[in-house]
Amino acid sequence: MTRPPYARDMTTSRNALAGTVLAGGLGLLSLAGCSFTSENFSCDSNSCTVTLSGDGAEVDLPIGPTISLGNVENGRASISVGGASASCAEGESLSVGGLALECTSVSDDEVKLSASLN
Repeated sequence: MTRPPYARDMTTSRNALAGTVLAGGLGLLSLAGCSFTSENFSCDSNSCTVTLSGDGAEVDLPIGPTISLGNVENGRASISVGGASASCAEGESLSVGGLALECTSVSDDEVKLSASLN
């Protein structure tokens, strides 16, 4: 029985794709010990500090879901983590959206959080 003429080309393409995926995965592993810093967050390999200023402010964390600020009222910040809603006051800790959060500072229009994976 003879093989179709395209069989070799498909195998070569599959091998090339597998090599590319493997190389990309190894590249990501090498970043696991790195830190990331942005204008409104800073992260190491398993935790982040986040500052959200103004209603609707949000940040996409490399360790997990998007965190957004709803509003701040009476010293409590309304936040959303990956679509799950919660609120916190300064010094409070909570678990929401797969993250352990601590509201380290809450002011009139800003909240500062520390976030880590549960």
